[in-house]
Order: sequence, then C-alpha cells, then structure tokens
Amino acid sequence: MSSHPGRWWHRLDDGRIQCDLCPRDCRLHEGQRGACFVRQREADAIVLTTYGRSSGFCIDPIEKKPLNHFLPGSSVFSFGTAGCNLACKFCQNWDISKSREMDTLMDAASPAVIAETAARMDCASVAFTYNDPVIFAEYAMDAADACHALGVRTVAVTAGYIGVDARREFYSKMDAANVDLKGFTDEFYVKLCGALLQPVLDTLVYLRHETDVWLEITTLLIPGKNDSDAELEAMCAWIMRELGRDVPLHFTAFHPDYKMTDLRHTPAATLTRARDIALRAGLRYVYTGNVHDAAGGTTSCPGCGAAVIVRDWHEILRYDLTPDGRCRHCETPLPGRYATFDGKRARRRVPVRIATHSPA
Repeated sequence: MSSHPGRWWHRLDDGRIQCDLCPRDCRLHEGQRGACFVRQREADAIVLTTYGRSSGFCIDPIEKKPLNHFLPGSSVFSFGTAGCNLACKFCQNWDISKSREMDTLMDAASPAVIAETAARMDCASVAFTYNDPVIFAEYAMDAADACHALGVRTVAVTAGYIGVDARREFYSKMDAANVDLKGFTDEFYVKLCGALLQPVLDTLVYLRHETDVWLEITTLLIPGKNDSDAELEAMCAWIMRELGRDVPLHFTAFHPDYKMTDLRHTPAATLTRARDIALRAGLRYVYTGNVHDAAGGTTSCPGCGAAVIVRDWHEILRYDLTPDGRCRHCETPLPGRYATFDGKRARRRVPVRIATHSPA
C-alpha cells in the first residue's frame, strides 16, 4: 500500500481533520478512514492510500465509457483503484468500488508508466474509471499531466460527487467526462446512493458552463426506482434548460447486482421509452446502452438528418464524419471532439499487463 499526501482538508477546533474532497466532509481522528475507505488520517494529515496502485488495466473502445462524441472509434486505456465515496446499493462494479481489501490492487504503475503505456498501445486517451476517480484525484491528476505531456487525452468517468475547490482543480486536468446522473430525486440519492442530488447537478452545470471539458451524461435505469415518466420528464427538462440540447445523454440497462439482486433486468422497452421522452424534451443526442439497439446507438446529423455514426453496442458500423466532426453529406458540424477515424481500435475490452514499477 502506498500512502501519498492528500489535498483538500483542514483541521477542526476539536482536534479532528475534515476531508474537503467531497460533500461528505468526513471528520477524522488519527488512523480513521473516510467513507471512501482510501483516504485516511495519518500523522496529522490526510493521505491517499491507493496512490500508484490499480485494480487492473484494460484497453476499451471509447464508446464503452460511454462517450459517443469524444474521439469516436478510438481506443482508451482504462484503469481504476478501489473504494468509492458513494454507497450505491445497485453498484455494477461493487467488487472494485466497495473493496476493503487492498490486495485487490495488484498492479502498480506510476503516472509516467501509465502515460507511456497508453501512448505505446496507440490509445488516444486514458480513462480514470471502474471506481470513481474523485477519490484518487491526486493519482489521476498526476497521471493526466503525464498523459498530456505525451499528447494523450484524459477522461473521468464519475458520479460527480466532489467539493468545489477539488472540482476546479480536478477537472482542469480532464479533457472529457461522463457523469452518472443516477436519478433525479433526493429520495433516490439518499436511500439508494447514500448521497445528495444537488452536488451532482452543481458539477454538471460547472462542467458545461465553466470548463472546456467535453461532457456526456449516463443514467442507469432501474425498474421501479428511477424510470417513471414523471422523473424522466423532469430530468430531461432540467438538462435542456440548464445544460442545453447538445449534451449527449445515455440511458443504460441495469442488471441485478450487489444489494439489489431481487430486481429484474431493465427491459429494452424502458430504454426506448426514456429515449423518446428525452427527444421530445428537445435533446438532440440520446443513446441507449447495454443493449443491441440500432436506433439508440445512432448519431444523426442535426442539419440533414443523415445517420453519420451507426453503432451496434460498442462497434461502429458506419462513420460519415470528417476529421473535424462535420457531416460528410451537408458539412454541418456536430458537437464533440473529433479526429481522423481509421477503424483500428479495440472492439471489446482487452486486459493489459504492464511492467510493475514503484509508484512515483
């Protein structure tokens, strides 16, 4: 286990130290860990106990994050650590995010090694994912600096539950983010995530209006929990009003896991219904995920209506955009970040073993 000096904390008058990384504001005595489990009070300071340690490295298609308007068709070098600052009962990566065993972190790599490996394997970007990168922010930020030095871009896949100061510094290192908007009521967030909705909405507004980070949103639809017409209509109206029609929205299918194994899988019809609600609300780019759905995977030109990217799950079947993201039929630019598409990328997850190095 590697301890690294943590940022975003202050001392309290009663002798405790408050972690300011996220809205949980954990107040710690010596030796105590925060709710995320990986940030600990040690020697009268906060340290990150997972710096330089990973639960594994993979090469993924960027569409798996999911990001459909950020370097579509490219490969992304993905990794995470352990722990999480939310407590989602439906977590789809619970074996990593809920881990209390540091032996889970079998792979060690410095930020420089991560960047060099991604560049060597022709990955256009590195994604901090699997568990929430907010809780290993110092590691992710150092890795982002190393990536940018080699021309590799960076992606945060996150729940967006982060404090104001940390948010500004963390996202200054990111080129793109997919933020989980897990539901649209405080009841959902409190009962099923152990968190609050408003800080996530604040993160979304901040990313959209105060940064150049490319933003996409994902909502995992859970039968009977966050998939009612009323909640989806309210959420889509908020996105349209506060973020605009061009922020891509992904509705993905839930599978029973962790503490919610008694529920059924999300029916494909639910994803289609949610997508229809979002399109009626005025959102231009609405996608379905974890299902085979040609309509729900297709990007259409806002100018002429042509299908400019046709996808089946994470595979691109047709690509009709110029390298700068214009429709080849009518030259209308599509919102996003684009590059030359050559079709040479991972079509599915490929685990990667990299040389073990002591963390920098």
